[in-house]
Amino acid sequence: MSEDTTIPAHRAPTHMTEPFEAGVVVRDLELMEHFYREVLGCFAVHRSHIPESIGTPAGLGGELLVVWLQVPSGGRVKLILPRTPPAPAQSAVPLTVRRGLSYLTFHLDDLDPVVAALTAAGARPLSDPVVVRARGRRISFWADPEGNAVELVEGRGGDPEPDRTEA
Repeated sequence: MSEDTTIPAHRAPTHMTEPFEAGVVVRDLELMEHFYREVLGCFAVHRSHIPESIGTPAGLGGELLVVWLQVPSGGRVKLILPRTPPAPAQSAVPLTVRRGLSYLTFHLDDLDPVVAALTAAGARPLSDPVVVRARGRRISFWADPEGNAVELVEGRGGDPEPDRTEA
């Protein structure tokens, strides 16, 4: 399958004003903030209490606490803690057996120190083997401490080795 890199002729009638944000609903805000900050290098840029008077009509289900974490390379992850904690995440492997948002991808210059820190931080590997080599890149999928899938990608340009996997 080839990758389509063409730019669509039709563009939206407006332009984006901020980096892309992805929201992750969590059960333990402190644990998850620690994980994304310490293991993946994100840093908190804003924290907000969303009252029920805003959360309910906005379709968010009521009162929330939200922490915006800046991803060092751009974009943000919003950790969202509802007043009533959600059910535990049901991790599906393979990740493509469910519809909708499946995982967050973080691009790294060196995968090894992050992979080494993940287990100690409460994550579990979803890749088997833990690191897979594909098209000159190394990738690794993990479930964060609450079961949300995270993909790590390390691009090493000019890799002369054929595609293979490594443990």
